[in-house]
Amino acid sequence: MGIIRDMQRAHATQAAAELRAGTAAAQQRQLIRRNADLAIAAAQRAAADAERQREHRRLYAEARTADAAAANADLRARLSDLDSLLLSTLDVDDHIDLDRFKKPVAAPPFDPGPLGRATPEPSWQSFAPPAPRGVGKLLGGERAHQQQLQQAKRAFEQAQAQWAEGERRRERQLAARRAQYEENRRRYEARLTAYNAEVDRFATAVANADPASVVEYFAMVLGNSVYPDDFPQHFRLAYLPKQQHLLVEYHLPPVEVVPVVKEYRYDRVRDDLTAVPRDESEVRRRYTEIISMVALRTVHEIIEADRGGLVAKVLFNGIVDTIDRRTGRFVRPCLVSLYTDRDTFAAIKLRRVDPVACLKHLQAGLSDAPDQLDDVTPVIDFDCEADKDFTEEFNVLADIDHRPNLATMPAAEWEQTLTDLFSNMGLAMGAASDGRWQAVDPRPVFGGQVVIHAVRGRVVPAGTAAALATTVAESGATKGILVATDGYEPEAHEAVAGRPLELLDGPALLNLLAEHSGVKARIEKEEPA
Repeated sequence: MGIIRDMQRAHATQAAAELRAGTAAAQQRQLIRRNADLAIAAAQRAAADAERQREHRRLYAEARTADAAAANADLRARLSDLDSLLLSTLDVDDHIDLDRFKKPVAAPPFDPGPLGRATPEPSWQSFAPPAPRGVGKLLGGERAHQQQLQQAKRAFEQAQAQWAEGERRRERQLAARRAQYEENRRRYEARLTAYNAEVDRFATAVANADPASVVEYFAMVLGNSVYPDDFPQHFRLAYLPKQQHLLVEYHLPPVEVVPVVKEYRYDRVRDDLTAVPRDESEVRRRYTEIISMVALRTVHEIIEADRGGLVAKVLFNGIVDTIDRRTGRFVRPCLVSLYTDRDTFAAIKLRRVDPVACLKHLQAGLSDAPDQLDDVTPVIDFDCEADKDFTEEFNVLADIDHRPNLATMPAAEWEQTLTDLFSNMGLAMGAASDGRWQAVDPRPVFGGQVVIHAVRGRVVPAGTAAALATTVAESGATKGILVATDGYEPEAHEAVAGRPLELLDGPALLNLLAEHSGVKARIEKEEPA
């Protein structure tokens, strides 16, 4: 039933995208961005007139202020998406009616086209010569008329023969096309009948609590759950039919999904956008709420979709695949662990709960410092509890395994990917050299030399970021961009605050690639042997 899961996922993604596009917040962001673009265009027009430099400076300041407002609008939109992770699923019916995947078996009617229409039979009136009249008849016109009449008869007989042969040929072609249609119709109806039978078989297997089919059904349910693009949405499921237990091992997003920038401000003196960092305590609070909402959302979607009463209890482990910044090693701590029965969970009014308090009420294990990867003891050991025959791994995005992995792709491909990205964003890129580019922003007012440096495989310390900021300033460049797939030490943002260097981490890079290059990528490291 993989094709059904893919179709369902595509439909849910499109519906969620259309819903987001029509929200007031999205329209407000578009308005703010449009105002920023208009202000920049106005500044550029004023710059062409030397006598209007004062106006130019005013418009330039307004443009940079509008740019900061647009960036802040993006931040607010991101936080709004994160804050609504739980509420956004409550208005969605998570049950999947498998019958709607069935297709009508009736084939389109036979359409012979022009072959279905007989050509008009030749008419003698079209060939018969006109009878002589008046003087012409007296001057031998009758004899000439008889000759013309004989010629017309021969032409008419020849046209009749050609018409008859054409009709016989048309009827043969029509019969052949009808026979081909009947053969295609039989194949078409047989294929759809087999497909519908497979849908029925799958629905029956789910209703009968066949473990593999139940796992597939709930994988479709979780696959419909549309999260922000940088959420991993990997999971493993197992179903124990005797106990009616559904085991879920769900991959949580890393702490980097919380924006580390709290606000952007335009500094008129330095002529730069200053990033105000978010407090560590706020990052921890928001991340704790996010992973709590993901846990509650997952259990809610399972129970709401289970109209057949297949699941009596849900056992949920929320894990995160990341790098421990203290050791540099790949780790997979369990940050949330929940064991609840359907009746207890169904009685909770999720619209009014505090996610963290709700998990504590359910006696779930929840990390006190998930941003520091402090783990909790799982309520179950997934691999020990789940019969291997009933366990499957799912990656709900059909193309996830085929997406380019920025962490492991060859160096030449990695550099070309970034070259294409920044070119699409409007920069004139020079040749790459050991992960560094000299680029040019061609805009007349805001443009100039741009230094780009990219790092993979390690967390960038504050000293490295500060050194690059110094290099940018000494080289006379107007701006620098530092890309780090593994992120930065917390002090790095403070070290470059107010300096012409922009820091891009892994999630930000993935978003830019999707937006400007149309590339859905991933960053997944391989644990060294």
